[in-house]
Amino acid sequence: MAMYIRVKRDKATYFVQCDPTETILDIKEKLHQITDQPVDDQRLILVETNVVLEDSKTLADQKVENDVVVALTLRQGYILTLTQLCLIFYLLDILKAFLYILAVPVGFG
Repeated sequence: MAMYIRVKRDKATYFVQCDPTETILDIKEKLHQITDQPVDDQRLILVETNVVLEDSKTLADQKVENDVVVALTLRQGYILTLTQLCLIFYLLDILKAFLYILAVPVGFG
């Protein structure tokens, strides 16, 4: 039996057609197609109860009903740029040289 859930993210609302037997991971994959947000970064929260929905459980398992409102939040990750990585390695080389001058054994690279 088809149903819809309303997924809210910031000022946008997405209407997702689904089935009670679909898992939360299935819903996240549908949202990935709509929002281009990686599945692993998505977190779905049932607005009525403030419960975080678990990926492995179905909509029915978690009492998600037709026309329910679900909040989509994104996990914040820190991604280093290539420039930042080069700077880190440069600083490690300077530290290694400094420690070598002090005759302290160094075990990293």
